[in-house]
Amino acid sequence: MKIDQNARLSVAPMMDWTDSRCRVFHRALSRHALLYTEMVTAPAVLNGDRPRLLGFDPVEHPVALQLGGSDPGELAQAARIGADWGYDEVNLNCGCPSDRVQSGTFGAVLMKSPERVADCVAEMIAACPVEVTVKCRIGVDDQEPREALPAFLEAISGAGVRRVTIHARKAWLKGLSPKENRDIPPLDYPLVAEMKAAFPDLHISINGGVTTLDQAEELLGQGLDGVMIGRAAYHDPWTILGQADSRIFGSDDPLDAPHDALDAIRPAIERHLAEGGRLHHFTRHMLGLFTGRPGARHWRRILSEDANRDGAGTEVLDRALAGLMQRAA
Repeated sequence: MKIDQNARLSVAPMMDWTDSRCRVFHRALSRHALLYTEMVTAPAVLNGDRPRLLGFDPVEHPVALQLGGSDPGELAQAARIGADWGYDEVNLNCGCPSDRVQSGTFGAVLMKSPERVADCVAEMIAACPVEVTVKCRIGVDDQEPREALPAFLEAISGAGVRRVTIHARKAWLKGLSPKENRDIPPLDYPLVAEMKAAFPDLHISINGGVTTLDQAEELLGQGLDGVMIGRAAYHDPWTILGQADSRIFGSDDPLDAPHDALDAIRPAIERHLAEGGRLHHFTRHMLGLFTGRPGARHWRRILSEDANRDGAGTEVLDRALAGLMQRAA
């Protein structure tokens, strides 16, 4: 399957959430959904601990590296390094509204500088053998989205970008927290659909406010090329990812029931523990596996209380599952 097809459904890059252990877990639920790293800054890639920042399990493919930055040369080097580490895509973050990102003049503030973004992606594309993509907002602050967004898309497509994910909300760089920026600015799905009509050669995925596969299927049916889901995929992974392969990609789902995920990722967890990792590094991403099912509260409680204890092993998972099954009987 080509990565454009994998992008029909993707899991959004989410700071502190979509690390490698999270992605291994999500991959057990869906063979095809495109997975993204947390955002990594280009300077960190150039100067930091690359095994810690970039290392991933080959089972995660297809997996994309999201970079933050605004210096074309740094981004080009970081993109090339990401490709050398084996990532299938390198994505430039033009949508994050946090103060830290703003102070570094990247993220959503780049919506104000489409020419700068065009320079960045042009150099990244020239340096990087894998596809370079962009994730953006519909605008920031007092921008008029119907003017700012097409100008932005014109600039990046002119520089060679073929695929873009649009978070269908403005970002307010002052006055709203990053969390508020995910909820308060109104969604404008029709504008994103208009951009697909205006830029038919661009592969456009929509992000923001999508919480069900029903919504995803509806948006795909409107002509959009892909749907990116964030918090819903994290908090209710079985409902979103456990059925994604059959409903979105037209293939068999890899697992029959959520508890099958435990057997699927047990070898990865055991390797992680043998290398000195903690059970909590995996299980913190698995709290929502049984969301909405009898016994889900027991599952969350056991993992939350016991998985971070010294020496905790996969017996904690077994105990949590046994208690859940008893309550579901």
